[in-house]
Parts: sequence; C-alpha cells; structure tokens
Amino acid sequence: MAADGTLLFEDRAYTRPELSALAAGLAAELAAGGVRAGDRVALMSGNRPEFVIAVLAVWRLRAAVVLLSPAWKAGEVAHALAITEPAHAVGDNGELAARLPMRHLDEPITPAEPVDAAPDPDADAVLVFSSGTTGLPKAVRHTHGSLAVAVRQWIEVLGLTAADRLQIATPPSHILGLLNILTVLEAGASMRLHRRFDLDTVLGTIATERITVEMAVAPIALALAAHPELERYDLSSLRYIMWGATPVTTEVAERVTARTGVPWLPAYGASELPVIACNPLTGARLDTVGRAAPGVEIRVAELGSGAPLPPGELGEIQCRAASVMAGYLPDSETASAFADGWYRTGDVGWVDADGWIRLTDRAKEMIKVRGFQVAPAEIEAVLHGHPQVHDCAVFGTPDERDGEAVVAAVHADGVTADELIALVGTHLAGYKRPRRVVFVPEIPRLPSGKVLRRVLEERYGRPTDQ
Repeated sequence: MAADGTLLFEDRAYTRPELSALAAGLAAELAAGGVRAGDRVALMSGNRPEFVIAVLAVWRLRAAVVLLSPAWKAGEVAHALAITEPAHAVGDNGELAARLPMRHLDEPITPAEPVDAAPDPDADAVLVFSSGTTGLPKAVRHTHGSLAVAVRQWIEVLGLTAADRLQIATPPSHILGLLNILTVLEAGASMRLHRRFDLDTVLGTIATERITVEMAVAPIALALAAHPELERYDLSSLRYIMWGATPVTTEVAERVTARTGVPWLPAYGASELPVIACNPLTGARLDTVGRAAPGVEIRVAELGSGAPLPPGELGEIQCRAASVMAGYLPDSETASAFADGWYRTGDVGWVDADGWIRLTDRAKEMIKVRGFQVAPAEIEAVLHGHPQVHDCAVFGTPDERDGEAVVAAVHADGVTADELIALVGTHLAGYKRPRRVVFVPEIPRLPSGKVLRRVLEERYGRPTDQ
C-alpha cells in the first residue's frame, strides 16, 4: 500500500478526489430527499468506504451525523433514535430501515463535482453514544470545532504524517474508530478498512502493506499475546501499537513486545473528550497513560467533596479542553458531567509532580471493602499474570460484614479458585483478595474493550450463580 492518501477496502482503492466526488454525489441525493442544514441523519453501517462517504456527505449539507452501532438490537436502536430524533437515515442495517426511511449504502452512488462548504464550528457535527457500562447509553454531542481540535491533537500525539499507513478494523460508530478515520484523512495518510476484525488478517496486512501504526484495545492486546504463531508475522514496519480505552495490562503488553519487538504507546481518551493524554513517542511507559495532550488541562478532585487535590493524591480525573463535548442528549444529563467547567471523566487516578497520569479505575466501579477503596484493575493485573488466565474481570457485590465483597470472573483453564485467590494475596493487601472466583466462558466487553461489569454482577453476583 503506497502512502499516497488512498483508502483501501478489499480489492478497491479510493483516492481522496474520488471520496470527495462520491461524498458530493451522495450529498446531492440526500438534499433532494429533504436533508437540510441543522438536521440530524442517523448512520448505521459496518466498516466500509460508504461509511466514510456518508459522514462527509452529511457534513457537506451542514447536518449532523448520529452514529448507531451495527451490533445493536431493536431496543438499543429504538432508545438511540428516541433521544436523538433524527429525521433521516443512511446505512446498511435492517433495524434502522425498519424505523426510518433509509438510503441503503449498497445502492450505487453517482459522483458529483465537489463544492466547498465550510461547516459552522459551533454546529453539531456528530452524536456518538457513551459506553453505557452503568446504564442506558447517552448521546455525546460534538461540534465541528471540538472534533477538529481532537483530530489535530491526535495527529500531534501520534506523530502522524502523510507517510503513515494505518488499518482500521474497530467499529466506526465508536469514537476511536471515527477519530482514527478522520485523523488519517486530515493527515493525508493512507488507511486500510476491514469489514470486520480478524486477528490473522490484521497481522497479515501489517506484513504485506507495511502498516506503520496499529491501534489496539484490551481484547486485541490479549489476543496478540495469546496468538500461538505471532512470531511468524513480519511486524517490523510498525512504529508502535497504541493501547487505548482501558489502562494497560503491563504483563500482556510486555509479552507482545518480547515476542515481536514492537513497543506500545499507551493513550487515554473518552467519547466526551477524545484525546486526553498520550505517552511521548520516545520513552513511552506502560505504567501510565502519559501526560496531558496539547491543549488539555487536567486536575484531580477528591471523590467525596470534589475539592482539587495536590499531585500524588488519588481522586477523580477532571479535564478542560476545546475538544470537550458540547453536552449530552438527553440534555438533563449534561450538568452532572461538569464541575465548575471541568469535565468529570469518572475515572479514578492520580497525577504526579511531573504530569504523568496513572489511572486506577472507574469511580462507579471502585469496590469499598471495610472502608478501603479497592480498584478492580489492580486485582485484574495480578490475575492476568497467571499463564493459565486468558481474561478476567473483577467486581463487587453487597456484603453485610464488609460492605462489599470482591468477586473475580475468570476465563481460564488448569487453575483452581484457591490458587488464584492465593496469587492475589501474595501481591496485594488481604482485603483485596477475591472472596469468590467464578469461572466463565468469556468476559463480556464492549467493542472498545471496556468490561461490562453490570452484566457480570447480574449473572454471577450471587454465590448460588456459580
């Protein structure tokens, strides 16, 4: 794959002028169908070139894109449409077509002569949905201005140039997938889109197309570390693998680097603020998500009172930046997301005197045992170090004696619960040892890699569920 700004998908290559002409053609068609400036257009599509074309087409009309996950079922789609109220739809999914007149992306698009149409920086550009790990997802509103800042920040911290080649197999409806696509377009780099994620296809593409930057979330990192034939792939073209969405599991990352020689670049962002922090390109560390991205201010607030804390103190990470969201839908959720103008990430961590940020867990996922705060990620890091543990997640359940009890859900073979409890006990304080270990066929995760702890609590929260 030449670094000439092309988009490749299966056996087709699209140049930037071709994408622009197709976007102009689709925009004309949508305008004829009634799409106007300020409208919202639902987009529910798999990873394909027409997704990119549709986003660009909607923006040409100064309308906003509502991104729906193609994995969603009827109830999830109905909820998303109810809170965003789009008037039009584009996509390739029957769930959306059943609810709105939908321009199907399988139909051919007639190119047209592009006409420049600069968007209003204060107008909504895209509505993406929050992870919804603790309840129904909220729609996150980004303006053209906030999204443009995020794209510039991502280009800078990743050190991207027109010479880079990336592949995108993550869902484009998620903020990271969308950000990667927009960043590649803005940087003039080249991208390979994959219809779906397949690890061997991704690894083979790195070798054959000399991919320079690879993106990974926790499930991909775990799959890399466990791949029995990882060494047979030539990954020498990679400058680094970016780890995002969840804190790095050091043992897993080190295992991949030992087998491939490829370093990691931990980074940190959220749907509400896409680029919060990143490690430096030289001297990246696995014990931290890095330092604040250019233009991002970070402070730590006390979990109870919300008072600002000095360096080294544990609390909620809060941020200010021009790239922060404009708000949520429903709008009633927006006020609680900010404190004196600072976006409340809901992530627990601390920042040292040199600005290095460490994350421990989500505020809502912290387990309180006998008054002590227990971070699930800390226990998970120990469990991941056991060679027979393929994946794991820790959550808390109500306990009359201790307030909450620690439960570990583990996907493993050839190891007992007692062995794993003892392993945690040798590395961490006694109150952090799991009260129970439940062995599960898989750990439920979002496409971003975030664990669905509420699903685990529902399935395995009671001892009788084992």
